[in-house]
Amino acid sequence: MKAKIKVTLKNGVLDPQGKAIEGALGSLGFSGIEHVRQGKYFEIDLKSSDKAKAKAQLDDICKKLLANTVIENYEIELA
Repeated sequence: MKAKIKVTLKNGVLDPQGKAIEGALGSLGFSGIEHVRQGKYFEIDLKSSDKAKAKAQLDDICKKLLANTVIENYEIELA
């Protein structure tokens, strides 16, 4: 089973890397860019065939390692 995990900053949290990307896009001549937010993306292969157990394990992984839950949200998709 494959899991796709998307980690993004919560609304209201400053995103200096997103601002830097936004500025760089303008410098490169890309117009019409109003706002950029950056995040993280992970793909994890699991041996488990039990979706509920896999989801619980991935939730634990996100909370303990992949996401700083004070300032970040995460979404888990099982494929």
